[in-house]
Amino acid sequence: MSTVPLIRGYEVVIGLETHAQLSTRSKIFSGASTQFGAEPNTQACPVDLALPGTLPVMNRGAVERAIRFGLAVGAKVAPQSIFARKNYFYPDLPKGYQISQYEIPVVQGGKVGFFVGDHRKTVNLTRAHLEEDAGKSLHEDYHGQTGIDLNRAGTPLLEIVSEPEMRSSAEAVEYAKALHALVVWLGICDGNMQEGSFRCDANVSVRRPGQPYGTRREIKNLNSFRFLQQAIDYEVQWQIEQIEDGLPIVQATVLFNPDTGETRSMRTKEDAHDYRYFPDPDLPPLVIDPAWVEQVKAAMPELPSTMAERFQQEDGLPAYDATMMTQSLAMARFYEAARDASGQPKLVANWLMGEVSRRLNTEGGSIEASPVAAGTLAALIGRIVDGTVSNNGARQVFDALWGGDTDVDAVIEAKGLKQMNDEGALAAIVDQVLAANAKSVDEYRAGKDKAFNALVGQVMKASKGKANPAQAGELLKKKLG
Repeated sequence: MSTVPLIRGYEVVIGLETHAQLSTRSKIFSGASTQFGAEPNTQACPVDLALPGTLPVMNRGAVERAIRFGLAVGAKVAPQSIFARKNYFYPDLPKGYQISQYEIPVVQGGKVGFFVGDHRKTVNLTRAHLEEDAGKSLHEDYHGQTGIDLNRAGTPLLEIVSEPEMRSSAEAVEYAKALHALVVWLGICDGNMQEGSFRCDANVSVRRPGQPYGTRREIKNLNSFRFLQQAIDYEVQWQIEQIEDGLPIVQATVLFNPDTGETRSMRTKEDAHDYRYFPDPDLPPLVIDPAWVEQVKAAMPELPSTMAERFQQEDGLPAYDATMMTQSLAMARFYEAARDASGQPKLVANWLMGEVSRRLNTEGGSIEASPVAAGTLAALIGRIVDGTVSNNGARQVFDALWGGDTDVDAVIEAKGLKQMNDEGALAAIVDQVLAANAKSVDEYRAGKDKAFNALVGQVMKASKGKANPAQAGELLKKKLG
């Protein structure tokens, strides 16, 4: 039986083309700056504009970053690849063509793994190729006219193309998040989606199960994970309604409007032959010596997947937990510091996936913004393990730590959250509870397990929440025989 989710009887087919701006200081074929936020048209040099007499020169740093990515995803790094001219006319493309790669890209194949809920998914990559970015058309504040800013023209991009193997917007989002985390981890892209450093084009189609692929439409320039999901969900419903109404799906490039939550057609979609690709006569083939690949490999950081396997083997974390602990390098370093200080890897992972992530998500921050340091979280976990504070009390302590307190023991003392671990005092409370709740005692002895939980609750109430629940349960069972 198929596990592929269906929407109104249709299977969704999604492939993503992701543009990651490479973290070089200069452009891919010129020495012009890539710094974001400069005044319009102050960072476009004659090479970027292909003025007569200028020639492009390959940026070695951009190639090195492409090699790093290829190694990270287990792809083939082509020993020789070709740059081509992709010809089309658009106001912000000053050359009338874009230098890209077509037939022989620098990175070939590879795969990206991620979790959707607790289900692990792997998506194969078709390719990743180097290319230059175009300029930017500005439509606001120009009194009905369009302004052209060519600062981005020539900015180095790595376009990462997946196979059409995703079957829901949720899968597409988790794939994009995993890819985003990887390029940031590798240091090849800053991942700033607001500045356009990482953006996705989604190719979406629908079909009846078992049928050939349907006609796809490409949603361009999605620069947030939320917009990616909304755009795909709307497009899927639109395509299904078109088909159900007996109307054809026309291959097209579409834009997503975040204000309306709708996609709209921008132009009919071109095929590769429409771009009249041909090898760029100004650029020789890109030759990558195997020794260079080995040099880059030797300097690579430990990959998230490798680190996650280490956390599973050495710390005993489940696969999902280990993946969550390696969703960013900062998260991994925080986890390792708290684990080393507390000696409790699973509890650290639980708190990071639970209370810490919940707070960060609410405030829109990353682990670097956590006001609770790794050592402080480790100290709190230590107080849970030694029985000083209950899990409920620990959450109250965490609230205070998040608010700016830094001394775990001082917070426990000030809030009166220290658990009662005196067995004699606790035994006296248990005796009182048993004497006052004869009905629950009889029900428990008659085989009703819920009655036992009620008795534990009464002990916690009588102790004003200071009893150790585990210790109270043991004493109750002992006295109940």
